[in-house]
Amino acid sequence: MTPFLIDVPESDLADLRARLRNTRWPEPETVPDESQGVPLAYLRELCGYWAGLYDWRRAEARLNAFPQFRMEIGGLGIHLLHVRSPHPSATPLVMTHGWPGSVIEFLDVIGPLTDPADPADAFHVVCPSLPGYGFSDKPARAGWGIERVADAWAELMDRLGYERYGAQGHDWGTSVSTLLARRHPEHVIGIHLVPPLAAPGDAITEAERSALAELRQAGEQGDGYNLMQSTRPQTIGYALVDSPAALCGWMAEKFLAWSDPRSELSRDAMLDNVSLYWLTATGASSARLYWESFKQVRTWFTESNPDTVDVPTGASIFPKELPRPSRRWAARRFTDLRHWNELDRGGHFAALEQPKLFVDEVRAFFRLLR
Repeated sequence: MTPFLIDVPESDLADLRARLRNTRWPEPETVPDESQGVPLAYLRELCGYWAGLYDWRRAEARLNAFPQFRMEIGGLGIHLLHVRSPHPSATPLVMTHGWPGSVIEFLDVIGPLTDPADPADAFHVVCPSLPGYGFSDKPARAGWGIERVADAWAELMDRLGYERYGAQGHDWGTSVSTLLARRHPEHVIGIHLVPPLAAPGDAITEAERSALAELRQAGEQGDGYNLMQSTRPQTIGYALVDSPAALCGWMAEKFLAWSDPRSELSRDAMLDNVSLYWLTATGASSARLYWESFKQVRTWFTESNPDTVDVPTGASIFPKELPRPSRRWAARRFTDLRHWNELDRGGHFAALEQPKLFVDEVRAFFRLLR
């Protein structure tokens, strides 16, 4: 394991600003809403801020304030934050991000998780960057789907000296954490998922019908990114790696659509994540995980769950998240469902949007395992 420090060359930042200022913009949308995508006026203003007032060095310093490392697993260099608690008896916890997020999503929760008021609530936190994301290496060959990532995380935790540990995840992290529990149950004490993925059952209630209708509507109106990334990641990758405006529009659309407006997610929070993708040129490599695994994952929340998960599970359901399974559906797949909470605010980027609520949920679940 090699210590790692982020130090983006100033020439890369100058190139980013120049590309943004030289963007060739399309004409405005022909509708007064967002049904055709991110409005031109909004994206031009956001990219103007990115090219002018936005400060990557602030984000870089925040990341560098935490111990970072790179470790080779399966021939691939994996970047991780590894923050040990000052409390020796802390519970090891591996936390996995998704798309279009990154380890940046966890920066506000690492401190409270590692050094709480009650030492019994303490965690040793490990936040790896998914293969093809951030400062992890980009796979050069197919095969790095979610099963292989889960196995890599098991090896990572073993090499860090953690024989027994918890796992937490959202977006891709939900599937990786679930597979970690299925494939390595002797090492995983429990998983906390935001949300769990579970398919609908029979005799659907009104609340379940409403959640399914929202999921269907979101798919009909905003699933273009997923269809492209799961079928032609290389094609969209040319735009995402060459044009910062294209990358910003592609990702800002999801930050806007998937977050809770009450969270008031800042421009800096969005651009920290977008900048990480731009500066590491991971627009194409991150999209390939959809090509590897999304068809499989979709069946888990739309069709069937043939395999049960028997490791203790906690679930936090934020109101702007999709999908939002019912507890009844989840309990069929997760046979030891110990914590279930449906919160009143927050969305897909829970740790970023509502860090205090997120920390409370993680603590509440793992307290049940003491």
